[in-house]
Amino acid sequence: MNNTLYEMLDDLNSFYKCSNVYQVAADENCRVLRMNGKGGEGFMTLYRVFEGIYLMYNDFHMQECDSDYQAADTLLCIDHCREGRIEHEAGHGIRYCMEPGDIRIDRRVHHKGVVRMPLSHYHGITIVFQTELAENSLRREVSSLDIDLHRLSEKFCPDDRECLIRADDTLNNVFQQLYNVPEQRRGDFFRVKVIELLLHMDVISPDSFAVERQYFSAVQAERVKAVHDIITAHPDRNYTIGELAELCGLPSATMRKCFKGMYGSPVYQFIRNYRMQYAADLLLSDRSRLIADIAQSVGYDNASKFSAAFRAVMGVTPQNYRKGGDRFGKG
Repeated sequence: MNNTLYEMLDDLNSFYKCSNVYQVAADENCRVLRMNGKGGEGFMTLYRVFEGIYLMYNDFHMQECDSDYQAADTLLCIDHCREGRIEHEAGHGIRYCMEPGDIRIDRRVHHKGVVRMPLSHYHGITIVFQTELAENSLRREVSSLDIDLHRLSEKFCPDDRECLIRADDTLNNVFQQLYNVPEQRRGDFFRVKVIELLLHMDVISPDSFAVERQYFSAVQAERVKAVHDIITAHPDRNYTIGELAELCGLPSATMRKCFKGMYGSPVYQFIRNYRMQYAADLLLSDRSRLIADIAQSVGYDNASKFSAAFRAVMGVTPQNYRKGGDRFGKG
């Protein structure tokens, strides 16, 4: 297929059947898409770098969304996770999570299906190469650049597998600079950084930097999500690991391992952090409510223990948090 991604976006809700994605703004070099999902929405701001090469900022605040998109072209995509977490399918019902600092390289073969944000938010960048168009435009625009995108695809994504990279500082630095782009020279900056990215990918070996990400089955993912839902629905309850494992039908060790893989922290740490954030919201939304009462609503009968736990997570006591709500961006 020789249509540019921009031309595909013009048929987003008809020919390409993306029923929950809508184009909300467009000009010659930028498109803004809105995606509706469970518990919120997301925005994808797409810039054209070269013909067939696009850079997209992803900002999602939702629990999950359905992706109807199935690659209709030969693609090579590079994703960088800046904040939050996002859960993808790797094929055959196997799932994995990207976390901050992760770089994923794939061909979008397994992109169709449910995409989840375990922490209800995700922020990052995607760089998309429509392989044929991208190679032709790079030859025209940067004739001295000898990059074979097909070879890079085979190098990083053999048998249509995804590659996850964490330990490469150079790749991470390129992406970090893309989050702070001077607006007046945005196009030039994008082009330089994309070329820098390609050159570095051309010389590194994926075996040296790829990380062994934890994979889990769709069944395990659903059961661990049930644990999360139980914890967040009842912040006043004190569950043991055994109780949570029994409720979701997984062995305790498996539940602990999968929970950390999906949500980024051990179960008890997640519970404590969630409780303190929940309490922080109550401190500001209901200022007449006694702090001792709020402590009980998150499972603490002892106000001094609650205060110590709150300070350990939020950096201040509950009293000072309530007084300085505006300074903490909550009031």
